[in-house]
Amino acid sequence: QVQLVESGGGLVQAGGSLRLSCAASGSIFSINSMGWYRQAPGKQRELVATISSGSSTNYADSVKGRFTISRDNAKNTLYLQMNSLKPEDTAVYYCNANRPIGALTHVYWGQGTQVTVSS
Repeated sequence: QVQLVESGGGLVQAGGSLRLSCAASGSIFSINSMGWYRQAPGKQRELVATISSGSSTNYADSVKGRFTISRDNAKNTLYLQMNSLKPEDTAVYYCNANRPIGALTHVYWGQGTQVTVSS
């Protein structure tokens, strides 16, 4: 099992910044990719950014150039630096980890952290 705990959410004005953290524990030795997803009220959960075990990154078009995903393997922590925040970034942000076991990939989620951007 893998446990993921997010932190760093909050209320910020448009144009401001926040840094989300996701601390991973448990059977983390075989985690390959990790990522951040978000879900706004009344909408489906959507990908924000992912990072592979080799640190290759992928971003949603809506956040490119504003958000940066990174991971500190020594601290077992995933980060999302969010700059130039917009009201449409308001959502619950979830940390995700993928752990291949044989032919299957186990997917883990954190409990989420609320980000609210005021205009």
